[in-house]
This record gives sequence, structure tokens and C-alpha cells, in this order.
Amino acid sequence: MARHNREGEGTDQQGVRYRVSYQPDWLRQIKISRALSRSNRQSTKTLFRNPATFAERSPGHKIRTRVTSADGKLDFEVTVSDPDSRVDQVVVTSRAADGKSDIVFTIDGSLPAPGDFGKRRRRRR
Repeated sequence: MARHNREGEGTDQQGVRYRVSYQPDWLRQIKISRALSRSNRQSTKTLFRNPATFAERSPGHKIRTRVTSADGKLDFEVTVSDPDSRVDQVVVTSRAADGKSDIVFTIDGSLPAPGDFGKRRRRRR
């Protein structure tokens, strides 16, 4: 049986604070990417990393993650039905509060099971 969501927080490249509600047995980390204002380059930062190193239980059939920011005027939740535990990553693109650029949230899951600790899952592309 899946456990209840946990709460965490992080800040982006511009110091904007975010709150994260996540499944402790699925989420590994959330990265945030945004375009730099004066160039065509992109900046990526780890917004939040799950303090757990492995899953204690099965994450369940639904993956649910919510990201909110009062500063960034953002509130979204994604729920993915994954009965076969095959989803490794979810990508969400949002408009920035200034309306001039996009913010990309890369939600990485597949926290290893206790017996798989130290092993890396092969990424599917």
C-alpha cells in the first residue's frame, strides 16, 4: 500500500521558493530549467531531492506530485496512472510569472527498492 504524500521545499535560480508535495516511495528529485535572460542558454538546478535513498513500499498505481509557489504565482499537480510501475520521468512546462519565458520542471521518479540500493535503473529515452 502506498504511503501518504510528504512535503518539501526548494528555491530556483532566481531565489523563488517552491513547495513540493510528493510520494516518498516514487520521487527521486525535481529539476527546474529556465532560459537565462540575456542569452539563449538554459540554466538547470535541482529544486528538490527526496531525502530517502530507496522506496520502503510500492508507490502504488498513481503517481501524484504537486508544486506550488506564491512568489512564482504557480500551482500545479500532476497525477499519472501507472499500474505497472513503468513511468520514470514526468516533464511539465509552465509559463513564468512574467509571461516572457517558460519554466520546465523535470520530475524524476523510480526511487530504487531496498534490494536495488546502489543500482541505477536504465533510462528509457
